[in-house]
Amino acid sequence: MEIILREDVEKLGSRGQVVKVTAGYARNFLLPNRLAVAATESNKKIVEQERQAHLRRETKLQGEAEDLSKLMNGVVVVIKQKAGDNDQLFGSVTSKDVAEGLEKLKFTVDRRKILLEEPIRQLGDHPVTVRLHRDVNAQITVQVVRED
Repeated sequence: MEIILREDVEKLGSRGQVVKVTAGYARNFLLPNRLAVAATESNKKIVEQERQAHLRRETKLQGEAEDLSKLMNGVVVVIKQKAGDNDQLFGSVTSKDVAEGLEKLKFTVDRRKILLEEPIRQLGDHPVTVRLHRDVNAQITVQVVRED
């Protein structure tokens, strides 16, 4: 069965693409979840219009993310934590803590967009990547200092 994807579907295709799938997969998953429509001429025109609108919206969001990235690059977030004798933290600094630190600096960023490979457990400066858009990242520095 030929269908037109309305959204990006992992391991299948991207928005606006015409793909061939089994009838059961289309009927039981893709069509009910509004991820695809049947490949008719009228649907092709409608999906093309949706794709153009999506591209315009995506371009606008990417431009806004690039502007925010220019403002955020080089920002230093200072987080105070209790630490032991050898600069080992008693807890750890997570993406939630970094998001709260950015909030204090008037940057609203979802904690899931802060890319920490593992929680920070040492005092000092740590480079952190913030994913603002699929193609736009910002580099910030998280400075973990000893709490008095």
